[in-house]
Amino acid sequence: MSDTPLIQPSATAGDGTYTEGREGYGHIKSFVRRAGRMSEAQERYYADMMPKIGLVYAPQPVDLNAFFGRDNPKVLEIGTGMGETTAKIAAAHPEIDYLGVEVHVPGVGALCKQIAERELSNLRICQHDAVEVVRDMLPEGSLDGVHVFFPDPWHKARHNKRRLIQPPFVALLASRLKPGGYFHCATDWEEYAHQMLEVLAGDPSLVNSAEGFAPRPEYRPLTKFENRGLRLGHGVWDVIFRKR
Repeated sequence: MSDTPLIQPSATAGDGTYTEGREGYGHIKSFVRRAGRMSEAQERYYADMMPKIGLVYAPQPVDLNAFFGRDNPKVLEIGTGMGETTAKIAAAHPEIDYLGVEVHVPGVGALCKQIAERELSNLRICQHDAVEVVRDMLPEGSLDGVHVFFPDPWHKARHNKRRLIQPPFVALLASRLKPGGYFHCATDWEEYAHQMLEVLAGDPSLVNSAEGFAPRPEYRPLTKFENRGLRLGHGVWDVIFRKR
């Protein structure tokens, strides 16, 4: 476990980028902005869709019901990647509103394409640092669920402080869940899986939905990468807790 928490009053960032936050609380970035070229289709869908479905970051609470235009369950997904899994989940559950948070532009463009092609009205995107979005924009008790699927494991010990799943951020996310809401993490990195289990079990407001790791629920589809890993004998671990 890292001795430098993700969210803290002060920090020496080392190889991370420390950002001062509201009321003096900042964090070390859990991601690196990778350079990546967008395809022509991604650029086109990004330009067309983001003004319609994008949530623009602002350091003030947002009314999610007003943003989606209805009072339905709300689920936050942190790190949508190229968006295929996120879009599949949203398409299978039109009764739930999903807010995906992703910083990498090609991934956002790819998800915009998925939203347009599938005509999804229940999936929106915020292209910003998830810690700041949760901290500054999401009111307490506003979420019915949180998805953190396959976050960067930052497997080198000196980089562990950049992992997303750490006690301060888990406490912050838990505060945004409604009673009975769920917190679902998944990873293919076993050591990180045990850290996830330990961190979530250490939050007094959360209770494990299983004895240890949970079976993969039907709503989380297998990714192409995950299917390939399973064929090669690699493990995947799901951690699912509920808000008391």
